[in-house]
Amino acid sequence: MKTKIALGGGCHWCTEAVFQSLIGVGMVEQGYVASIGEQHAFSEAVIVHFNTEMISLRTLIEVHLETHKSTSNHSMRKKYRSAIYVFSEGQKIECEKLIVDFQNEYDGKLITEVYMFSKFKASREAIQDYYLKNPEKPFCKTFITPKLKKLRKLHGNKLKAKTINYD
Repeated sequence: MKTKIALGGGCHWCTEAVFQSLIGVGMVEQGYVASIGEQHAFSEAVIVHFNTEMISLRTLIEVHLETHKSTSNHSMRKKYRSAIYVFSEGQKIECEKLIVDFQNEYDGKLITEVYMFSKFKASREAIQDYYLKNPEKPFCKTFITPKLKKLRKLHGNKLKAKTINYD
C-alpha cells in the first residue's frame, strides 16, 4: 500500500537526501510543513511517499530519529521542528507508540512530537533534490554525507543502489 508521512528535524536538504536513499520510498517532497494550533507556523520538513510493502513506518521513524538531533532542544527548533506530521488519527497513534518504543534506545529524552499535518509549501525548484544535484558542495560534504554514511552503517540493506553517493 502506498501512503505518506511528513518529517521534520533538521535542514530539509539533509532530510530529503536521507529519505530519497531508502528502498520503498517513491518520492520525497522538500519544503515547509505546518500543523494546527501552536505549531501552525511552517518549519522545514519533507513529505515521504512510501510503499508499506517495501518499507515500514517503524523503519522510517527509526531512520528519522537517528539522522537528526532528536534529543536536542536547540535554539533553531522553530525553523527545524523535531516532528512527525501525520495524515490520520491511526497514523498518529502508531507514531506516538513508536516514539515511546524507541525512547529506550536513547540516553536523552526524545523531543520529537507527533502533529496532525495541515499545510505544505514546496521549496523553490532550485533547491529541490539538493544533494543529488550538488554532492560536492561544502554543505553537502559537511552535513549530508555524514548522515548518509551513518545510514549505510545502520541500515545498509535498506538503501537504494547507487542513487546516492554514500562515500
